[in-house]
Amino acid sequence: MRRSTKSIWRIITAPFRFIGWTIRRISGWISEIIHEINEFFTEEIEDAPVGDAMNKAIDHPQELLVHLDALRKHLFRALAFLAVTTAFSFTFNRQIIDLLSKPIGGIESLVAIEVTEPIGTVMRVALLSGFALAFPYIALELWMFVAPGLKRRSRIYGLIAIPIATVFFAGGMAFAYFVMLPTALPFLLNFMGIQTIPRPSNYIKFTTGLMFWIGIAFEFPLVIFLLAKVGLIKAQTLIQQWRLAVVIIALVSAIITPTIDPINMALVMGPLILLYFLSILLAKIAQPRVPE
Repeated sequence: MRRSTKSIWRIITAPFRFIGWTIRRISGWISEIIHEINEFFTEEIEDAPVGDAMNKAIDHPQELLVHLDALRKHLFRALAFLAVTTAFSFTFNRQIIDLLSKPIGGIESLVAIEVTEPIGTVMRVALLSGFALAFPYIALELWMFVAPGLKRRSRIYGLIAIPIATVFFAGGMAFAYFVMLPTALPFLLNFMGIQTIPRPSNYIKFTTGLMFWIGIAFEFPLVIFLLAKVGLIKAQTLIQQWRLAVVIIALVSAIITPTIDPINMALVMGPLILLYFLSILLAKIAQPRVPE
């Protein structure tokens, strides 16, 4: 009788015991995560000269393999997420292409002359749209890889910089779409009175390339701000090297400009120069103040 009562009691209380066990497991898991996060942001690493670090890596190559394996895992997760966002963007390809072609009158204004041209255009748009959506997560994976080797303050700055970098990247693409394209396209499509009928491959390559690289360029002030904040660069150095910077910007503009004409090169070069001088201002604000 006693055994039967005990068995019945265990059956009745089984759901409650399962709920209690689940709550304890979840609480322990959350406590462990909180502890690891707290340790991650409060632990300070020891400074080591670059030469000593390289010698240590040479003497203990197995430690380098551990870092390479960690990098492989971070890159794999970033690529997997990129594949998901690319597949998601693929379902909205027509709407995205129509949005990109609005400055010239919509998707109906594009004329393909090759059989495979629309397919290549769709794949390019899906990939770049997927990258734009995956950008915050890719930045997070890169931060997670380098964060263990950074000091506590640098880790915090890096984590805060991820959403700001996303806003800057989106702002750069918006600037290219709303400011640069409306300025460049009327001139390019009617140069010397010759009417141009855009092809999907050339037009989408032109617009997406311009938006992507301008979005990347808009990250430059943030990068300079973070480097100045941790003391790796000074505003005075940027001021002294402004002539060299202009030459480098001109070369970069020539590389990323989809066409060879100087008008488009100037459209890319102008904002980059402004971003460089903005970076000088941010570096001046961010660099540590020298006590008087």
